[in-house]
Amino acid sequence: MSRLKSFLLAIFSLCLAIVPARAADEPAAQPNPLLSQIDWTKGPAKAELKSLAEVQVPEGFMFTGSKGTQKLLEAMGNPTSGSELGFLAPTSLVWFVVFEFSDVGYVKDDDKDKLDADKMLKSIQAGNEEANKFRKKMGVPPLKITGWELPPRYNEQTHNLEWAIRGESEGDAVVNYNTRLLGRKGVMEVNLVIDPEKLAGAMPAYAAVLKDYSYKSGERYAEYRQGDKLAKYGLAALITGGAAAVAVKTGLFASLILFFKKAWKLVVIGVVAVAAFIKKLLFGADARKTIE
Repeated sequence: MSRLKSFLLAIFSLCLAIVPARAADEPAAQPNPLLSQIDWTKGPAKAELKSLAEVQVPEGFMFTGSKGTQKLLEAMGNPTSGSELGFLAPTSLVWFVVFEFSDVGYVKDDDKDKLDADKMLKSIQAGNEEANKFRKKMGVPPLKITGWELPPRYNEQTHNLEWAIRGESEGDAVVNYNTRLLGRKGVMEVNLVIDPEKLAGAMPAYAAVLKDYSYKSGERYAEYRQGDKLAKYGLAALITGGAAAVAVKTGLFASLILFFKKAWKLVVIGVVAVAAFIKKLLFGADARKTIE
């Protein structure tokens, strides 16, 4: 494997979430005052993801837009880029999703019938071995990829791509769940952050959130017009690190390295945070409290 390919796979692998399971006997704590500084929309309501899309906020859920999302992510230690559009969670905050739009252009789905899960998993695992070298330098525990929690699947009707990777770190279970909602001008990245033990129970509510998501008129995948910007990669590359490859090709290689140096404390590059950390941030040692 070439050094360039190894580096690209390492970049991708660093984007995998390390989400340890919560201890059952953690003590409760009062909500962090940061929550009161966020402009929340309580469900049931409709929320806008700027001029691109909209999503229904179910009863018992809350949503904040771009500014609130960035404030939350920065408080968690995540650098923000301005592409963050929304944060949606049940009021218990036992899990949450972050919406971030990548304006890479129209992603063709020509390879929808050629998604080789075994081949992609091997690529991810190879990249993870390289990424563990970076993690060691950053003082971050190593991550072992053990397989698919959900093999990649693409819905031709909704143009949604999703997959989940299973692994472990220091004996803790790890699940990295990804959803990509294809649009005319790019991809809405929906990142689910949840304890692995809670994943199965949360999936019906998460699926309902995605079902009630919609691009606005003129932004839908089916509204592609000749001459629109085309992405430099397809579906498979969305899963195996295509964005990193484009960054290198377009001269952002140095910027990526600088980004890693600034973000050395991060386990997850981008918007996905360690679940235990957000619980500590928002509720001290427990996430069972709700926002009144």
